[in-house]
Amino acid sequence: MIIVTGAAGLIGSNLVHALNARGHRDIVAVDNLTRADKFRNLVDADIADYLDKAEFLARLDEFSGAQAILHQGACSDTMHTDGRYMMENNYRYSMRLLEFTQRHRIAFVYASSAAVYGGSDRFVEDRACEQPLNVYGYSKFLFDQVVRRQTGSGAGTLVGLRYFNVYGPRESHKARMASVAFHSVNQFRREGHVSLFEGWDGWPAGGQSRDFIHVDDVVALNLHFLDRPGTRGIFNAGTGHAQPFNDIALTVVNTLRERDGLPALPLADLVAQRLVRYVPFPDALKGKYQSFTQADTTRLRASGCAHEFMTVQQGVRQYVNWLADQK
Repeated sequence: MIIVTGAAGLIGSNLVHALNARGHRDIVAVDNLTRADKFRNLVDADIADYLDKAEFLARLDEFSGAQAILHQGACSDTMHTDGRYMMENNYRYSMRLLEFTQRHRIAFVYASSAAVYGGSDRFVEDRACEQPLNVYGYSKFLFDQVVRRQTGSGAGTLVGLRYFNVYGPRESHKARMASVAFHSVNQFRREGHVSLFEGWDGWPAGGQSRDFIHVDDVVALNLHFLDRPGTRGIFNAGTGHAQPFNDIALTVVNTLRERDGLPALPLADLVAQRLVRYVPFPDALKGKYQSFTQADTTRLRASGCAHEFMTVQQGVRQYVNWLADQK
């Protein structure tokens, strides 16, 4: 039995589908369906059971024979201001699962976040580089510190994956927290252009750069560590290459243009024709925004991971076509 928390979310649902592709059907899906439309992400998946996240904790001792818990469930809203909820949902819940999996020697692979780096300009899995800018990042940071103290002792798989900017199929339920690629596709369809932030903090318009990683690549990393029993540690889950938001807009617009039989255009032409536009940088994000992220993948590669990541051009193009093909 494999348990996936956050199973109806972006990463969780894609993990369930990937496990199905491997022949796994004895999957317990755990989530919170207060936002009910997430159920659509699991309609075409095979699971053994579904449990609400609160019921799962209440019945936790029933799952002492599980092979693994892939813990993807969390509140990932970086603008959420209820710190009490964030710490209970992200930190305390994870602590319960950590204690349980270590006691029963169950493989535990969990979602951390690049938000732990916050204001840092170095993205290495090291305490000196961790400077969270919001309570979401702090909730992930604090749990990572607990895990870090346990990785040198004990047995069984214990792995934290620091996700960078994840995008891809099955994220529509995330609303405003969905990826820039998702919002760009919808905006172009609705308004005929894509909007990006103007320059701020020394970055040119649309030049803020992130390590964007396709959800298929994130799933591959989860499975990589699931296949390596006994691995313990915290690893960056990013491509190792930052790309500007302009690359996303360029790929989105040109992919949609090509589907309409129109030629691809360079960014300068898209801007000149106002197909890509720049809007003022929001005051609410100043001081809380990561203008640059780029995973250091040294530790990940040292774990034996040879996975080849998609570039923005490859991954976003694939994703735009997937979105456009949905009924």
